[in-house]
Amino acid sequence: MKQSNAPVPLKPKDYKSAIKPIWCPGCGDFAVLNAITKALAWLQLPLENVALISGIGCSSRIAAYTSVYGFHGVHGRALPLAAGLKAAREDLTVLVAGGDGDGLSIGGNHFIHACRRNMNMTYIIMDNEVYGMTKGQASPTTAPDWAGSKLTPGGTMIRSFKPAALALASGASFIAKAFTGDPNELARILVAAIEHKGFSFVHALSPCPTFRPEQMDWKHHVHAFEAETTSDPVLAIQRLQADDGMGMGIVYQKDLPVFQPGGTSPGTEVAFFENEFAL
Repeated sequence: MKQSNAPVPLKPKDYKSAIKPIWCPGCGDFAVLNAITKALAWLQLPLENVALISGIGCSSRIAAYTSVYGFHGVHGRALPLAAGLKAAREDLTVLVAGGDGDGLSIGGNHFIHACRRNMNMTYIIMDNEVYGMTKGQASPTTAPDWAGSKLTPGGTMIRSFKPAALALASGASFIAKAFTGDPNELARILVAAIEHKGFSFVHALSPCPTFRPEQMDWKHHVHAFEAETTSDPVLAIQRLQADDGMGMGIVYQKDLPVFQPGGTSPGTEVAFFENEFAL
């Protein structure tokens, strides 16, 4: 029998590392990991051509659970790390992952500028509306009347961020919302986000069964956006502001100029900079 030289298709498990996740049982982040590996397998991206950058928090552990290149950065700094990597290696598929605290609090400034810069990368925020790794404090997406933290027993009394609306106002060219209770739909959205040329933002609702057990009820409230994806930011913001927070799907997608610095042009080689500092 003649043997085939065709490459064996990569499967989702091929994108997972041997390190076992230590998330709490029932955490939505498990579904995000599965959705990412499914999306990469669907696109058949070579392992060495993908990099996953993360910050700090429960969700940011995800970089260690994959077999692609990864970097576990410091709190709130995943996006500038990813931008630097993309600037140097335009050929890489760059994914960025983090939580609502990591991405919208200490990393909030980096988030809005990453959106407006529109580099070709995909950012996934796993939102459980709480700081899970540091035992349950309120985050930027926590409802003002949530009294589940000892630090804010009467609630924060501060209005919460709307991450998708913030991304739209800041200039992101692809914006989607997804629910970890539907990992296949999340994987489909991630495929579209990765294929999009520009900064793709995926806001993934990821329940925390430990500090926000009431979020397990989200599965009864999520629903698809009634309208199709739009390239009109005015329509997109109207839909997001009118939404009850449980609308899911690709809200906005538009072809906008992609920012990419000079990369590895002769003027940016390491040797060029070394010569500048030669004694």
